[in-house]
Amino acid sequence: MPWMDVLQALAIVLVWGVNFVVIKWGVADVPPLLLGALRFTLVALPAVLFIRRPVLPWRYLLLYGMTVGVGQFALLFSAIKFGMPAGLASLVLQSQIFFTFIFARVWLAEPWQRSQMLGLCLASCGLGLIGLSQGSSMTALGFALTVAAASSWAVSNVVVRHIGKIGYQIPPLGLVVWSSLPLPIPFLLLSWALEGRQQIVMALTHFTGQALFAVCYLAFAASLFGYGLWSRLLSRHPAGKVATFSLLVPVVGLSAASLLLGERLSSQQAMGSLLLLAGLMVCVFGARWFVHIKQRVVSSRA
Repeated sequence: MPWMDVLQALAIVLVWGVNFVVIKWGVADVPPLLLGALRFTLVALPAVLFIRRPVLPWRYLLLYGMTVGVGQFALLFSAIKFGMPAGLASLVLQSQIFFTFIFARVWLAEPWQRSQMLGLCLASCGLGLIGLSQGSSMTALGFALTVAAASSWAVSNVVVRHIGKIGYQIPPLGLVVWSSLPLPIPFLLLSWALEGRQQIVMALTHFTGQALFAVCYLAFAASLFGYGLWSRLLSRHPAGKVATFSLLVPVVGLSAASLLLGERLSSQQAMGSLLLLAGLMVCVFGARWFVHIKQRVVSSRA
């Protein structure tokens, strides 16, 4: 991969890692569901005027948008609002990889590799340790909502795989922009029902600079800039090579949360985080490791 492309991948990792700190700032001033409505309004408008709509039936755009948009971010924003540390959220959310394997196995009959099963076991132990560490630094509700957000993200991954399997071409940036177009409506309805008119009016009439920065960052930096560059890299390099960089997102997220929010992991959370990261690495690189080990063993016997 050329060094300019490596720098672009690292820029995406930085933007997506800091994203969790920005969410923490955003939900401090804006109710989480209203924050989601504002984010996806800016993602879709005016971008839909310049980016061609994917050649997909609307039902797939809606299904993808409701899972990756409303499902993932309504749950994630609420999780951080209700006691999930931003750094841990960046890590626990990556469990979507393992939920994707499970859902793809159930709905698409995709086979599992040994490395994926080993990674799932390590990640499950890590999630268990993190989940049992609830206390002053993390609430049970925040953790549960983050895991649910990861599950919703995984469902959206399976939706994309299904769309690809039935023959549609999926431009990543176009999918993000056009699937975002209807999302402010369910976000606003949920905000009205769960957060209430008074909180909505209060947030909008006392809109702070911090809230404005958070909304613009989430829409333009994390969504449009991040996915735009990501889709460019995917068009130039093998998906496996590009996806490897996503393992750095929780590293940046944990570091940014420590520097900017003063978050600290307990020893149990640190151990759980290491196990979860180990599971992610085994899942991504394990198949190649097993092949390499097998070749070493065969060559040593020759």
